[in-house]
Amino acid sequence: MKTIIVLAMHGALPDDFPRHELDMFFSLRAQFKRATPEERSQLEEQLRTLERRIRTWPRTAANDPFYAASQAIGTELSRLTGREVIVAFNEFCAPDVGEGLELAVQRGARRIIVLTPMLTRGGDHAEKEIPAAIEHARQRYPEVTFVYAWPFADKAIARFLADQIARFDISERVL
Repeated sequence: MKTIIVLAMHGALPDDFPRHELDMFFSLRAQFKRATPEERSQLEEQLRTLERRIRTWPRTAANDPFYAASQAIGTELSRLTGREVIVAFNEFCAPDVGEGLELAVQRGARRIIVLTPMLTRGGDHAEKEIPAAIEHARQRYPEVTFVYAWPFADKAIARFLADQIARFDISERVL
């Protein structure tokens, strides 16, 4: 059974995206959140167009170091697991999580493991948005198994953080 990993990252804005378009995007997004249903229908297309422009903006290590680092993590995760990894994003970058899941299905996955490095419970991306994208994909592809490898165990997070502290705590090292 072919398994593909979808690594669901947060996403960041590219440094060189036109400022006036970003201002318009965030203004429209704020208006959309407080708009009536009738007003929302008028704003929706404009907001969707700007969001797509932001998500598909060409990314480099110079204009979006978060994107470049996300790709590097995906590459290393693929090397460590021996599985194809598709890096997807909750916001600001493409592909979005739903598109990443779709891409995995198109590439022949029969099992998709979705993982996010968002360690702490309580965030909308990890607790609501990613599960919603997975559920939507499950409805479209009932023959595919979707596994959401989240949440992380508190003890595993603490161990990871303690190991990171040890890397930098030179007072504990023997020189």
